[in-house]
Order: sequence, then structure tokens, then C-alpha cells
Amino acid sequence: MREVVRHFSLSARSELGFPAAPLTSQRHLMAQQRSSHPVLPVLLLLGGVVAVLLLTVPTRDVLDAPGFAYGIVLDAGSSHTALYIYKWPADKQNGTGVVTQHSECHVKGGGISSYAGQQGAAGQSLEVCLDQAVKDIPKERHRLTPVYLGATAGMRLLNKSSPEQSGQILQEVGHRIQSYPFNYQGAAILSGKEEGAYGWVTVNYLLENFIKYGFVGHWLSPGRPTVGALDFGGASTQITFATQEDVEDKRDTMKLRLYGHEYSLYTHSFLCYGRDQVLKRLQAHLVQSQGYSQSAVHPCYPAGHSRSFKFSSIFNSPCTEQYASSSYNPEASVTFQGSGHYEHCVGNVSEIFSFDSCSFSRCSFDKVFQPNVTGSFMAFSAFFYTHSFLQEVTGITVNSPSRLDNATRTLCAMSFDKMLRLAPKQEPRLPDYCASSVFIKVLMLRGYGFDDTSFPRISFQKKAGDASVGWALGYMLSLSNLLPAEKVGHRKALALSAWGMLVGLCGLLLSAALVFIMLQACNGRRKGGGEGPI
Repeated sequence: MREVVRHFSLSARSELGFPAAPLTSQRHLMAQQRSSHPVLPVLLLLGGVVAVLLLTVPTRDVLDAPGFAYGIVLDAGSSHTALYIYKWPADKQNGTGVVTQHSECHVKGGGISSYAGQQGAAGQSLEVCLDQAVKDIPKERHRLTPVYLGATAGMRLLNKSSPEQSGQILQEVGHRIQSYPFNYQGAAILSGKEEGAYGWVTVNYLLENFIKYGFVGHWLSPGRPTVGALDFGGASTQITFATQEDVEDKRDTMKLRLYGHEYSLYTHSFLCYGRDQVLKRLQAHLVQSQGYSQSAVHPCYPAGHSRSFKFSSIFNSPCTEQYASSSYNPEASVTFQGSGHYEHCVGNVSEIFSFDSCSFSRCSFDKVFQPNVTGSFMAFSAFFYTHSFLQEVTGITVNSPSRLDNATRTLCAMSFDKMLRLAPKQEPRLPDYCASSVFIKVLMLRGYGFDDTSFPRISFQKKAGDASVGWALGYMLSLSNLLPAEKVGHRKALALSAWGMLVGLCGLLLSAALVFIMLQACNGRRKGGGEGPI
């Protein structure tokens, strides 16, 4: 009967036009189908096991750092304006941003106070550096970047002589800054106390006296003593240092909190004792002492060198108005004849100071209380430039009071031509270096009280690391306390050990699946090959 059915099946396929399939091929196909059926459910089972494992493995929160925040400080000094861009991790450290200098740009021309009476000129002078800031800061950070303008002694003097003009300049520069895509925080005139304190913060931050990055990968408090700051600008000079002594004049104290620590400072700013104003005051004193004549001897100028100035350019400052005669002609000129006389130069410069009376236990000068200077100091701005010039042209390492005196004496005895040969790039300022050096000598030794022990502990520097030394960085550090820290982003992640076990298990299951599939294939081939032809 089986043979009849088989014969009928073959005959029917032939009649219908289908080729007759060999019996061996049909059996091989059936064997393959039987062997492949278990693979799909096995793979589905493995996938389900892996999915369940993924759901049951615990996760933890991983913090994503929010990147860098940026800040801009415009240092509007008496002689020029500089723009500094700072950056710090947006999650901050102990309430104060770990700030580094990103870039800087120096505005061409004079300080903003020099544009008094020139409507819009002060704001326009800032455009080149503000354009540079747009390029230096990532576009997505523009709106989040605060920008501050701090004006110092030049604007303090202008505000003293003409509050209307100083207010107008601040308004103009504010409108110009607001036209840029930053978060404008205002333009203000810093007090002398603030300028001195922020300079002290900058110095100690750059020296890592507040905080440093340790080998273990964490920010640490080094526990080192702080360093005093000596700033010599165009219109004022500041001295700031931490002291354990009682500060008898409470107006000269300031408290700061940085990186979880509080600091109590002595700080005083002497307005009209900046380099430019000192030179102008010296001229006014010489004119007054020599009867307002059209010719006057200038003992600090090189012998044989002469320069002429209009009286209006000498007596146009609040710092020199006390020397002006009620009858002088502003359009008249005076010619200063240099004598290069060191002792006379020291005598005339000393008369700018007042060392006579003091209502406290001790004073520096001008009846200002000052504790004894202690510890190390960093001197910057015009202190650095004058000290560097002294060493360059005299070849004397100025690291003691006696060497300062020798270098200053040697410089003041030089002719203008010799100075020019030694420092040709300094030509416009050459005649003034003797007076500046003598002023620094009188200020530091007789005024501040540095001696053979303390003077060698003064470091004269322009930069520390990649950052310029000045008040702007300290200003940004302190202001970063007022900026809210950005929220740190959260994401879910598996622990490293969980990932390791999961990857190992998945690899084991996949290997088992491959072995199973290969065995099934081999079984299929053996079964198919065992059938003989009919």
C-alpha cells in the first residue's frame, strides 16, 4: 500500500508539471526544520534573562560638571584701561571660584578719566577689547558671563574735581558695554581700600597661599602665611598686609572670607602718590619754590637735559592745586633745566611727604597709622617697572636698602645720552626715572619702614604664572562669591563592578547559545547524511 501511495504522489506531481523531488532531499529539509525550531525560543529566553538583569542591577547618580563659567573685569586705571577675562569651574570651590586668567586686552589711549568733556569717547575706546572678548568667550556662555568695570584713582580724582563729568563717563561706558552680549553688572569707582585689598587677594591667590591642587587630585589649603601687597599706580599707591597688631585706625581695616577662611587686613591707599601724580606734584613744588618763573632747576632731571610744560598741564589736578598761585597764567610755560643732583632730588621729593605729626602710636606719613611691616611682600605695577629699569641700566641687584640707594644715586648721575644707549625703548620716560626711583626709596624706607631685614623680603613682579598682578583678579575672586553656583547635572549609571558582572554574564550566555546552535547544525548534518538513496 505504501508503494502505491508513493507511486501516486510521484505521478500526481508529474502530471501537475512539478519536478519530482528526490526522497532524500525531502528528508534533509525536514531535519533542518526540526533542528532550527529550538534556536528561536532559546534566543528569546536569553534576551529575557538579560533584560531582567538590566532591570534589577542597581544604579547610582553620576555628577556631570557644568563646565567653565567666565567673568570679565575692566580695570579702568588712571593711565590706561585693561580688560581681563577669567574663568573658573562653574561648581566652584568652598564658596569661591577657582579662577584662572583666560586672556587679556589692553585698551589703546589713556584712562577713561582722560576723556572728560569728550562725549562718547570713553565708551568708544573700549570697543576693540570688547570685540576681542566676544571672540575669546564661547558663544553659548556670552549671556551668562558677568562683566564689571572698576575705575580707580584717576576716576576718584575726577569725581573729586567734577562729579558730573565722572558720572557721565561711567554712564557712557556702561551703555557701551551693555550693547555687547554679556551680563553687565555695572561700572563703579573703587575705593582706595578696595583697590588695595583686591590687590592683596590677587597676590596671595597666585602664590597659592589660599588653595592649591594637591598630588592626590584635590584642592588643599596649604596653610602658608600670606604675603603683603604693594601697588604703585598712576594716581595712587596702596599697601596691604595681614597683621596681628591692633589697627588703631579702624578705617584701614578690612575683613575678607575666601575658601572657608577669614582674613583681617591692614590696607591704606594714598591718593596723589601714584607715579604720574608724584611727577606732577614734584614739578608744582619746584615751580612754587622757585617763584613761578619761566625757568626752573629740576635736580632729578639728567644734567643738561631740559623740558618745557604749560602751567595748565601742571596745576590741572586736585593733587597740585595746593601749589598753584592765584595769579599764575595757565597759558604760560616753564622750562625745567636738569642738574642731576641726587641729594637735592631726594630733598625735594621728601618734601612731598609729611613726616611731621602723628596722632597714633606710629605713622607712615601724612598722619596715617601703620602697623610694623611683617612677612614677605610683592611689589607690582610701577614698582616693578622702576625696579626693573634700575637694575637694567645700573647693573646693580636692588635687594637691600643700601643697594637701592647706590642704584638710585648711580642712575641720577647718568646723562640722558647714556640712559638712551642703555634703554633706547624707554626714551619718553627716561628723564623721569631718577625722580621715580628716589620716590620709591623715600616711600619704602622712610615711609613704610622697610629696613635691612624686611626689604630683602620684597619681590618685584609683573606677573605670577600666566596672570597679571593687580587688583582685577582679586576683584573677580571676591565677586564670584556673589554668583550662584550652577547646578551639577545628574545622570544614572551602573557601578563599575555591576557592569563587569553583566558583561561577563552576557558573554557566557552568548557563547552557550553559539555552542548550542553549532551542535544543532552538526546533528542535522549527521541525520541528513545517514539516509541512503532509495
